[in-house]
Amino acid sequence: MRVLVTRPRPDAERFAEELSALGHNAQVEPLFEVVFHADAKVDLTGVQALLFTSANGVRAFCSALAGHRPEDLSLQVFAVGDASARTAAEYGFTSIESAGGDVTDLTALVTRRLEPAAGGLFHAAGSKVAGDLKGGLEAAGFRFHRSVLYETREAAGLSAGLQAQLRHGEIDAVTFFSPRTAGSFVRLISAAGLEETLRTSLAVCLSAAVKERLEPLHWKSVLVAREPTQAAMLAVLDR
Repeated sequence: MRVLVTRPRPDAERFAEELSALGHNAQVEPLFEVVFHADAKVDLTGVQALLFTSANGVRAFCSALAGHRPEDLSLQVFAVGDASARTAAEYGFTSIESAGGDVTDLTALVTRRLEPAAGGLFHAAGSKVAGDLKGGLEAAGFRFHRSVLYETREAAGLSAGLQAQLRHGEIDAVTFFSPRTAGSFVRLISAAGLEETLRTSLAVCLSAAVKERLEPLHWKSVLVAREPTQAAMLAVLDR
C-alpha cells in the first residue's frame, strides 16, 4: 500500500520505517515544521516529575537543558504515550512510565503514582496543547508548571510531487496523528483544488477527534485506530 505520512520529522521518518517493515511504500510529507525556542528557560526547582505529551516535547526539553546534570535525567518521567516514552529513553532518562493513551490517561496515571506534597510537576509543551492536563492535575492538588519550549509551523502548501500523485490516484492511504494536522491537510487540499482526488484513498486516524476534522473531504473510507497509539495505527493499515 502507498501510504502518506503527514506528521513532523523525525517522527514521520520513524513511522515510515515501521510502515516499510510491514511492506508498505511510505512517503513522508510533513505538514508542520517543529521549531525549538532558542531562549526557552527550564527551572526544575522543587519538581518531582516531568510530563511529556509528545516526543517533540522531550527533544525541546533536552535542547533547552543542554549540558543537563545527571540528576535531571533521573527525575521521574510520565509520558502520554509509548512514542514519547521511547524518545525519553533514547535521551537518557532512566525512570519512565507511559500512559499509553491521551491527556486524560496521563492525568490518571500521575494522580495514581504521585503525591502532591512530594513536589511540583513540569510539563514540557508546545505552543498548542490538547486537553486540560493542567486543570486535571491542579484539581488533584498538584503544583503544575507548563513551559512552552517549541512551536509547530504549518507548511505553506503541498509539494508539487504530492499534488501530482493525488491527481493520478497514487496515494492509497493518508495517516493523521492529530486534529491540527488533519485540519491543515483539509485546508491545503482545498487551496490546491484537490478535494475530489481522495475518493480512492483511505484516511487513517489516531482518534475520533482527528476523524472529525476530515469530514469536509470525500474519502474511500475513514478508519480510526482502536486506541491512540502508533501501534494501533499500524494495525489498521496491516489488517
